[in-house]
Amino acid sequence: MSLTVIRTAIPDVMIIEPKVFGDNRGFFFESFNSREFEEVTGVVRTFVQDNHSRSSRNVLRGLHYQIQHPQGKLVRATVGEVFDVAVDLRKSSSTFGQWVGVHLSADNKRQLWVPEGFAHGFVVTSDYAEFLYKTTDYWYPEHERSLLWNDPKLNIQWPIQGDPVLAAKDANGKRLADAEYFG
Repeated sequence: MSLTVIRTAIPDVMIIEPKVFGDNRGFFFESFNSREFEEVTGVVRTFVQDNHSRSSRNVLRGLHYQIQHPQGKLVRATVGEVFDVAVDLRKSSSTFGQWVGVHLSADNKRQLWVPEGFAHGFVVTSDYAEFLYKTTDYWYPEHERSLLWNDPKLNIQWPIQGDPVLAAKDANGKRLADAEYFG
């Protein structure tokens, strides 16, 4: 196996570490192999869309989810570093309302599996970062929701000083108490 899986405090959210082959020329690794992903995670999904973003330091994107057509996301940073967060919005889950955060970077090459039923977001902790998302469903803007990034109930420990740079939809996200959940 060329992948290692690390279960987080929310076991359905997993850190994926690829085996990296490197020498004086650089490095090589498989960034995705469907068969191996299924074998090591137990997750059987088809990814239908890839997204790529670039953001500057302190840009915070999220916490996003789609109330219909929920998206599972396999995410990673290809340039720079981010602090990536997943919040469990599955009302029937024992970890409902809890969050996990992981540093993803071009250096550590880690990926994070964020299943359907979670809000997802990240903040850039380097000068800039490029971030890739593989998603299990398409983007439907009419079903997109934003959870408030600084909801005191969530108490997410974002590793930033000062205020983040936010899109209007993220600045106006809903608190957990007022948000739409999954069953």
